Formats: sequence, structure tokens, C-alpha cells
Amino acid sequence: MTITKTMTIGEILRKNPEKATVLMQFGMGCIGCPSAQSETLEEAAMVHGMDADKLVEALNGEDA
Repeated sequence: MTITKTMTIGEILRKNPEKATVLMQFGMGCIGCPSAQSETLEEAAMVHGMDADKLVEALNGEDA
């Protein structure tokens, strides 16, 4: 499954629980937060002041 920045964090983690490690490496400790169920990856990246495209690349293994 290809991860996109329009997917919610909850959706990503339900389908790929191992991606929690990547999210944590990017400083997204909110993976268990209730907002993670409805917040898109792009919205979360914006809140945390990071580049959503770089995060998507890492989650898809392009930077791994």
C-alpha cells in the first residue's frame, strides 16, 4: 500500500503498525492521540512544522 499525505495517521497505523517507528523518528509522538484518527498526515506534518512530502517518502521507504 502506498501511503499518501491525505491518509489519516490512524488509517496508516491500522494497515501498517510498523510505520509507528518512522512517525516517532519524525517526532510525531501523537500516534496514540485521538486526533490521529481523523487528522491527515499532511495536517499533522503542518502542526509539527515538518515537510509532509519528506515524511511520505520515509513512510514509503524511499528514504530508508
